[in-house]
Amino acid sequence: MLKAMSSPVYSLSIHADYKCRHSGACCTADWDVPVELPVYRSLDDQMRRGSLRVAPAAEQLPPFVVEPDLPEGAAAMLERTHSGDCVFFERDSHLCVVHRDAGEESLPATCRHFPRLSVANSRGTFVTLSHYCPTAASMLFREDVGLEIVERPAAFPPADYDGLTVTADDLPPLLSPSMLMDPEGYFAWERHTVRRCAADALPESVVATLAADASRLRNWRPGGISLTETIRLLPQALEPATVHLSLAGSLDLRREVINAIPDDLKPASDDEGLEDAYRVHVRPAWSAFARPINRYLAAKAFASWTAYQGRGLATIVRGLDAALALVRIESARQCRDAARMLDRDLLLEAFRAADFALNHLAVGEDLAAVWSRVEGTPEGAPYVTDGASAGTPSGLPTSKVAITGP
Repeated sequence: MLKAMSSPVYSLSIHADYKCRHSGACCTADWDVPVELPVYRSLDDQMRRGSLRVAPAAEQLPPFVVEPDLPEGAAAMLERTHSGDCVFFERDSHLCVVHRDAGEESLPATCRHFPRLSVANSRGTFVTLSHYCPTAASMLFREDVGLEIVERPAAFPPADYDGLTVTADDLPPLLSPSMLMDPEGYFAWERHTVRRCAADALPESVVATLAADASRLRNWRPGGISLTETIRLLPQALEPATVHLSLAGSLDLRREVINAIPDDLKPASDDEGLEDAYRVHVRPAWSAFARPINRYLAAKAFASWTAYQGRGLATIVRGLDAALALVRIESARQCRDAARMLDRDLLLEAFRAADFALNHLAVGEDLAAVWSRVEGTPEGAPYVTDGASAGTPSGLPTSKVAITGP
């Protein structure tokens, strides 16, 4: 069960009232779901007493996989059917038997927290969502709320969320490979990024503007105006940009993502016809969907692990560019398969596919490492903490926990 905490919680406004709508996507994704020892003992006891049963379609299967090589901290894994469904998932009702009959506190941590992705630091807990969840993806299209960072979101009460934990002994994000940011300065950058994404502009323009912003901030040094004030004084106008003519650059960015996916999880190549689909079905409709695409970018920039795993603001923006590239490619794939122009439903599936690769297949630290090449600074450069002393030559926090969800 989530433990109450006193630090504030922040989320994007579009996610602030998130509630599971029982799509079943996470329960049928063929994921390995570890079960912690106390949860395993409780579920096993309920199964033995007959107060809990697997779903009807899984009655011939054992509920748990118990073997020597389990993930650290796991006493078992949830068994899956031949189709990849969790044995506790009922397809008819789209409900989890454990959640329905035993309560949320009986769920493994992965199930309790998905699709939440969080960063906890000295300022509070920042929660974003994985848009592999269809409900989360649908929230990118909402018209009833503007895009901003909100405090005390109803959907995410103060709690001990699993995610990336940054302690007082850990380093804040890097401005560039030779300069650390202060926590307030980084929070100002997050707010600035979300404001850029709230603009009525092409996603390409938003990314180009953030890249220019990162370049301008790279030269900031302590001793004059604060980093927070420097961010506030960045030019208001957005950089001009146009819809990409082809997928060439996007495919290059996707290759970086694919290279960060373990070999046993790498998806099969399926690129035939994508360029034609992009030109005919995606590019003409792309600008009409600028708002949900920009909101997707905001969700990738907010509560970003890359900020702590990478080597500067340019690294973060490179990650946004890669996320945008995946949305282009997956939009083309959806349009190719459906043989129709890009629409809301196809774009929603493109968001899901993009986040599946970025959040659930690729190794985050490997992505941050390859995106950090954009910083163009030797790995051995020292970090400056406050203009007076050199910090540790490691851009990674010293304390991290595993990602919430498979």
